Amino acid sequence: MVRTPLLAVRGISKRFGAVQALSDVDLDIEEGEVVALVGDNGAGKSTLVKVVSGVSAPDSGAIEWEGRSVDFRRPIDAQNLGVATVHQDLSLCDNLDTVANIFLGRELRRFGVLDEIEMEKRCRRLLSALSLRIPSLRVPVGVLSGGQRQSVAIARAMIGEPRMVVLDEPTAALGIGATAVVLELVERLRAQRLGVLIVSHDLDNVRAVADRVAVLRLGRNGGFFDTKYATQEQIVSAITGDHSTAVTLQRSLLPHGLPEQDSLDVAYRYLPAQSGVGGDWFDVIPLSGTRVALVVGDIVGHGVHAAATMGRLRTAVHNFSMLDLPPDDLLAHLDELVSRIDRDDVTTRDDPGITGATCLYAIYDPVSQYCELARAGHLPPALVTPEGTVEYVDVPAGPPLGVGGLPFETTRLRVPDDGRLVLYTNGLVEDRRRDIDRGLEVLRTTLADAHRAPEETCDAVLEALRPASSTDDVVLLVARTRALPADRIARWDVPPDPAAVAGIRAEAGRQLAEWGLAELEFTTELILSELITNAIRYGAGPIAVRLILGRALICEVSDTSSSAPHLRYAAATDEGGRGLFLVAQSAERWGTRYTPDCKIIWAEQFYSFGSG
Repeated sequence: MVRTPLLAVRGISKRFGAVQALSDVDLDIEEGEVVALVGDNGAGKSTLVKVVSGVSAPDSGAIEWEGRSVDFRRPIDAQNLGVATVHQDLSLCDNLDTVANIFLGRELRRFGVLDEIEMEKRCRRLLSALSLRIPSLRVPVGVLSGGQRQSVAIARAMIGEPRMVVLDEPTAALGIGATAVVLELVERLRAQRLGVLIVSHDLDNVRAVADRVAVLRLGRNGGFFDTKYATQEQIVSAITGDHSTAVTLQRSLLPHGLPEQDSLDVAYRYLPAQSGVGGDWFDVIPLSGTRVALVVGDIVGHGVHAAATMGRLRTAVHNFSMLDLPPDDLLAHLDELVSRIDRDDVTTRDDPGITGATCLYAIYDPVSQYCELARAGHLPPALVTPEGTVEYVDVPAGPPLGVGGLPFETTRLRVPDDGRLVLYTNGLVEDRRRDIDRGLEVLRTTLADAHRAPEETCDAVLEALRPASSTDDVVLLVARTRALPADRIARWDVPPDPAAVAGIRAEAGRQLAEWGLAELEFTTELILSELITNAIRYGAGPIAVRLILGRALICEVSDTSSSAPHLRYAAATDEGGRGLFLVAQSAERWGTRYTPDCKIIWAEQFYSFGSG
């Protein structure tokens, strides 16, 4: 269930003359949560505190209190809602005692006279509830220690029974003992279900008490970190700007656009984490026979190392996919590669290994309208039918990459024309305010509108699921299927007789003329002659020929033998060996792929769109 923050600021900007102090800053604090606000000098921390406490009104943006918009124009506006602020200068009157300072401006009177006895009683109860010890309530606060003065300031903030407390540098200039007292007080405020925003330059102190750390850098959000999982180095990187370097590296290694292909209408979204960029990635890879591979993966860790690791795995997947491997075999090769990288590098680096990365690999075939999928520890994809029915595909969950021990399994399912395959990473559906089951249910509900285009689907999903402050990367890939029309496919069975080659050439020529590709007739007949002759001479079992008209003209010859042809240069005295060389010279690309039933030799020829 999604929880509404106690306080949320959205897109806050503030300018002082020529200085832009804040730019589109977001922050939220929940009930019973301690959030630390950190950053270098000039990062905008004090300005944000003034905005939250009503001292300074923002130029733009919104402030929400328990989900409803509010307007903090004066400090009293924030105080009336329950926001108490202890500023760094404390604003204590040194010549007054503790009781007078705590009740300053809120004095209790009885018959028009100050009720000193009742104020002292309440003061003692308040200090006792907060476990604060002041040597004497009736001595001027000017003679108290720094830690005791900080305690008095916090107690004064608590006299109005606020629901949220803002502490601006509460441990600055305090000794170790006094700092410990203040940090213990912060933990007691959290135990009383108050929201606490603590501004500090001391990371060790804030990480000891904070649930989350929000980083400001140059007046902008630099990241949000869960203190349970974030390291000191990740937070420091966000403060100093190394986070931006990781984001730049990550974006440079991800696809800069989608490849041209006819089989899928694809849209995607990639959102780097605000708490240190992770290693989430995706890819769309055209394969032979108009097939297309969809890939989504997630790397363990954050920062530059995770981004670089993502680049290594993405390159490996590209290379393995060019071998036309089925999904389970590709993941097995990737798993072995991850294990070898971790094993080879374990003695030479301090960074975490790659083991634990996840990946989902799917291949869609627009001719058969079937999709083959396998996953390594990744969340299952969603399948949306043209009628709007949504189901999560039951793909066996193999182990994460590098773990080993269990094989990967491929699932094969039929995807109807105009259906949608939706791949994503856990950052989309899992959030600190929402468990993964709830996220998956929201995703299912959002995907049920089958009339949206993929781009519109991406926007709708992010509108429903995007967290306000993401601690993990988000990848979303939506692919609408486009089955290849039957009139763009031609198939013939070939008898195992060399005399049959001429008949197939003639049939292919007539089909090309029907498609308006008569200019490709000569090269196509040459390719088919060589491939069919090789299949008859060296292959086995039934032989078949298939022509597919997509963005390229694809010639396929299949047989049931397992031997793969190899391109070689024939010597002047050789009687054979020139067939594949001629095929390679005539086609733009050629290759071999294997299915459970046969081996397929394929060749592609490009043509101008005006001729087809």
